[in-house]
Amino acid sequence: MTQSRLDKLNASLRVSGLDSIILNPGPTLTYLTGLHFHLMERPVVMLFAKDQIPAIVIPELEMQKVADLPYKLQVFSYPENPAEWDGVFRKAVQALGLDGRKIGVDPRQLRLLEFRHVKNGAPEADFPDASDILAQLRLRKDQAEVDAMRRAVQIAQDALEATLPLIKIGMTEKELAGELVTQLFKHGSESEMPFTPIVSAGPNSANPHASPTERKLQTGDLLVVDWGAAFNGYISDLTRTFAVGEVDEEYQKIHKIVQEANAAGRAAANPGVPCANVDKAARDVIEKAGYGNYFTHRTGHGIGMEGHEEPYMRGDNMQLLEPGMAFTVEPGIYLPGRNGVRIEDNMVVTETGAESLSDMPREMRVVG
Repeated sequence: MTQSRLDKLNASLRVSGLDSIILNPGPTLTYLTGLHFHLMERPVVMLFAKDQIPAIVIPELEMQKVADLPYKLQVFSYPENPAEWDGVFRKAVQALGLDGRKIGVDPRQLRLLEFRHVKNGAPEADFPDASDILAQLRLRKDQAEVDAMRRAVQIAQDALEATLPLIKIGMTEKELAGELVTQLFKHGSESEMPFTPIVSAGPNSANPHASPTERKLQTGDLLVVDWGAAFNGYISDLTRTFAVGEVDEEYQKIHKIVQEANAAGRAAANPGVPCANVDKAARDVIEKAGYGNYFTHRTGHGIGMEGHEEPYMRGDNMQLLEPGMAFTVEPGIYLPGRNGVRIEDNMVVTETGAESLSDMPREMRVVG
């Protein structure tokens, strides 16, 4: 599989106008090579040049990771002394003949640390944005990837179901988040989770990206839980909204509206349909109900090895959905200073429609 992915990258380079692409540690490097490195003070860079054996620059302490790989790789290692690093990078760049060439970069991932070492080794090279090429590599998931995401969804759902009975009025958001993280690990999530769970209640739930605080859960709160798990390098990203005890009628109403918007967004997802249509389907429900001004973000984003990747369910995105694309549908209504609701599911496009990988109940459930 790794060699086929490297071949796919090489084929993309042949038609891209780029001579090479460089990657530092991150999801795309792992996707292509199976190698895992941490971002740290010692730079790691993989150099993929068209129709050549890839090269990697790594610290000497990482040499065991590149032993006995199932594909050919040129390895350039450097010692602890930073004064010697530029020379090693220069050797790698020269081995692939990249000076004066077009070397594509991922601007969201490549740090100045790595870029400077490559630039010093190839001072006459151009460094264009390779985001589109890299996004296309991972855009359509194969069956093994979908299976891993399905397992990540199941782990997340099981973990939250195990957490719900532990919720008590007076518990803080941080305490609840801690219980959920414990259950995620117990149910099989990898230690490097996709993100820290969002647990927000009452006025805090009206902030889509709130962080758990010391605020205690109170009767009448809406409780938003946005959480996920990781399995074999792939992630889930889900949201459910609960009632803490008895809540006002309007909060029950907006929960129902968001539930309907979520269903409309999921139903709109089909192969050949623009991403914008998914956003519109969900947004129309909320706007017709009179809460359009309180739905303040796009309807969804792609998921896979990262929590946010292509494709994006945004009103201006005319990219067509294709089988294998995976994304979230997560409409919300946020009433500032009061309460908020979000319901989020993970979808994958099939040959004939789209499947929700998540099936945890979406109706309002009372906790506490």
